[in-house]
Amino acid sequence: MTSAAARRAVDALVAVAAGLPTGEDRPGQRDMAAAVADAIERDRHLIVAAGTGTGKSLAYLVPAILSGKRVVVATATKALQDQLAGKDLPLLAETLDVPFSFAVLKGRSNYICRQRLREQAVDADQLRLAGVDSPGVAEEVRALAAFADTSTTGDRAELDAEPSPRAWAAVSVTSEECPGRTRCPSGDACFAEAARDKAASSDVIVVNSHLYGVHLASMGVVLPDHDVLVVDEAHRLEDTVSATCGLELTAGRIHHVARALRAVLADAEVPDAVEEVADRLEQALEPDVGRRLRRGLPRPMAEVVALLRSRLATALEVLRKIDQTSSPEVAARTQRAMQLVTTLVEDCDGLAAIPEDRVAWVEGPEDRPSLQVAPIDVAPVLRTALFATTPTVLTSATVPAGLAETLGMPADRTDELDVGSPFDYEANALLYCAAHLPDPRSEAFEAAARDELAALIEAAGGRTLALFTSYRAMRAAAADLRERVTHPILTQDDLPQARLVEAFAADEATCLFATMRFWQGIDVPGPSLSLVTIDKIPFPRPDEPLLQARREQAREAAFRTVDLPRATTLLAQGAGRLVRSATDTGVVAVLDPRLATAPSYRWEMVRALPPMRRTRDRAEALAALAAIAGPSA
Repeated sequence: MTSAAARRAVDALVAVAAGLPTGEDRPGQRDMAAAVADAIERDRHLIVAAGTGTGKSLAYLVPAILSGKRVVVATATKALQDQLAGKDLPLLAETLDVPFSFAVLKGRSNYICRQRLREQAVDADQLRLAGVDSPGVAEEVRALAAFADTSTTGDRAELDAEPSPRAWAAVSVTSEECPGRTRCPSGDACFAEAARDKAASSDVIVVNSHLYGVHLASMGVVLPDHDVLVVDEAHRLEDTVSATCGLELTAGRIHHVARALRAVLADAEVPDAVEEVADRLEQALEPDVGRRLRRGLPRPMAEVVALLRSRLATALEVLRKIDQTSSPEVAARTQRAMQLVTTLVEDCDGLAAIPEDRVAWVEGPEDRPSLQVAPIDVAPVLRTALFATTPTVLTSATVPAGLAETLGMPADRTDELDVGSPFDYEANALLYCAAHLPDPRSEAFEAAARDELAALIEAAGGRTLALFTSYRAMRAAAADLRERVTHPILTQDDLPQARLVEAFAADEATCLFATMRFWQGIDVPGPSLSLVTIDKIPFPRPDEPLLQARREQAREAAFRTVDLPRATTLLAQGAGRLVRSATDTGVVAVLDPRLATAPSYRWEMVRALPPMRRTRDRAEALAALAAIAGPSA
């Protein structure tokens, strides 16, 4: 029986939807709102698969607001964060009969640090020590200072132009170095603390998923107390928690600590000694780039980490002897340096004895290697730090199989729901698998796939988003097809992502060739996108260290619990780029014949895709594209 909370949420949602320009009644949206209301009312967890066009943000916001509880909404993309804060929440503030407040909270490094500006204003040497004393960058810093004088938020996102990394680093601090409000001379005027205060008094707090992962890793000290969590784009949660609950050691991090030491120590001996370890670290890491470290750190790495630990301990001793009463600026710089050094010391200690439930590896590129450590299984962290205390709603257009078990959600308190999509995929979209192409693992595949892609692009009249599983394949295909097709081809190497999507959407004849970053999150409704091609089923690399460790843990179930859910979810996300509105039509062409021929998993993948008509017939796919393109093509 539907609860009173669910009925109230649905009634309110229907009233809100009726006032929108489209005024659409979406049954899936109503079903989701009722389920979210029930989950919050009954203190349960909920996983909702809500296909494109459901309107899932309103479906979880309305019942969350009506519950009267403080809710955190975590999103994986800035675009969705902006949609919630700039569109959906203001709309509900105007239309719901329940008053509520909302705030966006970002990581500390997104806000200007007034103390950093103050130090540079009273000590010109600080610009030099920050490495921003060149005229161009110094001018940027002055412009950022002028922005801080008039801004009410100090938020980087409100700047008219994107600052250079060096300029922004000179006026901001990370959470690793900030000593906090009570130990900072500018704490009472801090933009980041003001944002946190606003969030603490708000009913709905919008954050990015990474910040929420940091909150979990810190055992709940980053965000204000809250009663409910909603995770949008929840298919990314496992990777986010792995990243934020692990650690990373790079030469750049050591350089940053050395700069902080130079800002407060007159004698260069200590910071020089710390910085000298950065080169040694890169030399020790370089031979193992791309490799998993199965038996702890190799001796050269372990020796470098021990040396760094020793020199950091010396730095701490020197910092503790500084007279912090000499000036507020000296005190602030000293506190930041101590915070940075202490955090790095803790990570060195963590690297000295890596637990069995964590995996260590070295990531590239070779000229900037990084030492990484992450938990193999995030379920224990989530089970203790989240699911035991906070009712959680997880939602995404595509929910990986077995997500509840992977994340450690309690089976007796977790419900799952699939509300589908309101779009008529059967009528508007065709899934074509090029079953006649060679196996993707054969040498003949790439040439044959390019021939197929050329024919599809010409039939579509351009209008193509071609998705690739590697940069190499994307670049090779673009170089080849630019000589063979009559339509312009852009690649993700050509422009920043936002400008690239704008250019693609503005010209119907244009094609966009892209890799993994474009499989999710880009939205191009209308006639500029009528064909999405996918070169291969996006199975993870077999040598990816973290997934390799998870496969070993899963043993005989590895393919079904590690590789298949990831590939299936990403394939569905890529295919989901095609139909973004009720009137969109087109073809999704998968050039990997295994989608049609692999008996052990093909149907699992096909069922995870939007419910399009299906064909293996090349002529049918070309005819469908030609009909959409019309005579102008």
